[in-house]
Amino acid sequence: MKNWNHKFREKTGLSPYVWIVFYILPFYFIIYDTPTWQIVVGITMIVGFFICYVLSFATKGWLVYLGASIQIAISTAMSVIFGYIYFFLFLAFFIGNIRHKGAFITLYTILLVTTFGSSYYGFIAHSVFIIQLPFIFLSIIAVILLPVSTYNKNKEEHLQGRLDDAHKQISELVKIRERQRISRDLHDTLGQKLSLIGLKSDLAARLISKNPDKARSEIKDVQNTARIALMEVRELVMEMRGAKIEDEFFRIKQILDAAQIKLQLEGELELPNTSLVGENVLSMCLKEAVTNIVRHSNASECVISIQPTDTEAVLTIQDNGVGFDNTGKKNTGSGLKGMRERLEFVNGSMDIKTSNGDGTEVMIKVPNNVGKFGEEVE
Repeated sequence: MKNWNHKFREKTGLSPYVWIVFYILPFYFIIYDTPTWQIVVGITMIVGFFICYVLSFATKGWLVYLGASIQIAISTAMSVIFGYIYFFLFLAFFIGNIRHKGAFITLYTILLVTTFGSSYYGFIAHSVFIIQLPFIFLSIIAVILLPVSTYNKNKEEHLQGRLDDAHKQISELVKIRERQRISRDLHDTLGQKLSLIGLKSDLAARLISKNPDKARSEIKDVQNTARIALMEVRELVMEMRGAKIEDEFFRIKQILDAAQIKLQLEGELELPNTSLVGENVLSMCLKEAVTNIVRHSNASECVISIQPTDTEAVLTIQDNGVGFDNTGKKNTGSGLKGMRERLEFVNGSMDIKTSNGDGTEVMIKVPNNVGKFGEEVE
């Protein structure tokens, strides 16, 4: 029952119980000044129409078209015998939900012919048509427009659904392609160098007793190769993460708001002259600095200043918290140590001004011309 209710509401946009209310109206036309045998026939047609209408939403294939044909026949009979034309409104909604174009056009044409024919006959044979002329006119307009509008709406929703599916497939293909690219880059970055490290390590092991000087030279080559491989991996990871200042600023604003720390920005978030590697390092340092403020500073305000120049980008993070002893071991914590290591990678620098009770100011500088492997380019 719940499944049928969902299907009915999804296709018509209305609760089925709203439609049930309209089934009360035919009884007025049947009972009013009508012989008994016609009352029995009328009630039978109403029940039959109701059953066919409900089952049409739960069936598929040829049963849908059979149900629609029966409904058209009953609607025509109700209009001709009792002057009740409003069943055609139900059909207008139903036919509009048929997705097959040929079936829709066929049933829609039949619906229009029977509606106009029944209306013409009703004006001749039933005086009630004259009394209800405005409602009859509106019903005919609805029968003309509703199927087309409903059909176009369903077609648009179907196309939108296919478009959403296509977007999902494209997204999955992009992910697969990105995984393949990462695998290829890792293979190209590490494969050759790890093979070279293995060969030179074996050679150094063989030469260590026969030719120590040559062995030391090979070990130095191994160290240099390992260092280059490490820098290539770091750059690859940074390119994959691709964090930008404006994206990171949005996240740290949420963190500071949650910690009830007022945030003030000075300068612009865009760094047009800074490389992706340099901006990535700035973003990670900004995130770490704000994390330290939230965890340790007890601050109520945080000021972030960004000053891009022709040669470098300067990022300043200042708070009004408790500060710390910059000369003690706290300055060697894992967070600050990680920031310094990242900055060393891009030849950047970090200066900390703080003391107990006077807040903290962290100034970070990253050169704009950071090239491959964190080296500055001319």
